Amino acid sequence: MFEGLTVALVTPFRNGAIDGEAVDRLVEHCVEGGADGLVPSGSTGESPVLTAEERRELFRRVKRASRGRAFLLAGTGTNSTASTVAQTRVAAEEGADGALVVTPYYNKPTPAGLIGHYRQVADEGGLPVCLYNVPGRTGINLLPSTVAELSGHERITAIKEASGSLDQVTEICAQSRLTVLSGDDSLTLPILAVGGAGVISVLGNLVPGPMKRLLAAFGAGDLAGAIEIHHRLYPLARAMFIESNPGPIKYALARVGLIAHELRPPLAPVTAGSAARIDAALAALPDGWLARRPS
Repeated sequence: MFEGLTVALVTPFRNGAIDGEAVDRLVEHCVEGGADGLVPSGSTGESPVLTAEERRELFRRVKRASRGRAFLLAGTGTNSTASTVAQTRVAAEEGADGALVVTPYYNKPTPAGLIGHYRQVADEGGLPVCLYNVPGRTGINLLPSTVAELSGHERITAIKEASGSLDQVTEICAQSRLTVLSGDDSLTLPILAVGGAGVISVLGNLVPGPMKRLLAAFGAGDLAGAIEIHHRLYPLARAMFIESNPGPIKYALARVGLIAHELRPPLAPVTAGSAARIDAALAALPDGWLARRPS
């Protein structure tokens, strides 16, 4: 479940508020580019600075704009089990197809705490759950043994793996029944090679077509084609994380006119040096890979 290209949507802002027109424009861009799924209110969507009302607004707006052409995997995770359950229920009410639930940050729960957290969300949230492991942001690693135990729950169906460890991904693929999704664009191809089934992508906001073609090439057994696309995208994928996500991807999206270049504090716009590196990565893309050229 949730295989293929899922885009971790940025949240467009204008003058401090969610820019609904830009949300619609971005969704259309991603779906036309081949996205199978969309994630509003994830890490790339600046979920920690969104209000509960804004999350609901995003779930509703993305669902409406996608018009059934892509599944909606709503970012509902917080560092409180009760609030995560509540957000997941809201997502279910707004027609989401599943919930992307990050490991609770700051609290640093034990494996027993993580198991209890995820089981309660799966039991009470009303949606299939995709686990989300990103220890660089949360301070806690969702170990393969913990994932294997959680995979016995019928509503826990997938995992977004962003530990950066291919060994860990390999163990999860071997020990669980879950759909394993890359959480790092630059590791998508290696993760496919060890058993992954897709990616939840930052780059998909900007270049959904090439990302989808990479997955399709690998799925068709065209390893050489997949490798070529991987190498072409790699400099841009790395440039998207030279500063805290989503600063670089929002800069790039603004350069091609899809959104305004605005983040919510405490995030700040990228530096001039980072902007220059992103510009160079954009300029190096083959003709036709960007739906819009930088202005």
